[in-house]
Amino acid sequence: MRTLFRVALGCVLSIGFLSPVEAVETKKRHFFMKHDTTVAYTLQRVSVRASCFPDELKGILAHIAKKTGKKPIVTSGHRPRSGKSQHSHCYAADIRVPGVSEKKIVAAAASAPGIGGIGRYCNGIVHVDIGPKRRWTYC
Repeated sequence: MRTLFRVALGCVLSIGFLSPVEAVETKKRHFFMKHDTTVAYTLQRVSVRASCFPDELKGILAHIAKKTGKKPIVTSGHRPRSGKSQHSHCYAADIRVPGVSEKKIVAAAASAPGIGGIGRYCNGIVHVDIGPKRRWTYC
């Protein structure tokens, strides 16, 4: 009787330990973006803050990488003291893609799911964010 109790207890405990692992695996499989966002972009400098980027912004950068065939380089990310900018909430990135025209970068960004603002600057840097939909050019 004691052996049967021990076996039953062992089964219950092992099922209890497996359940959280299965839930985590299921959650990862149902990620809304189909791109791998772990290596979708690089940082121009170590001081560029990008660790707070939400999954939606990482997905946009991954989409741009897939469409252009090259990783975007994030030149500016989170800037906490930038007023009402999407950068202050860590919802925006300024990027450039070496060897890819600004026009192609903007076209790739425009086709990304969840894109908000797209801005162009004279120096070839493109701004992408997950805020409200808008476009601008500062030149």
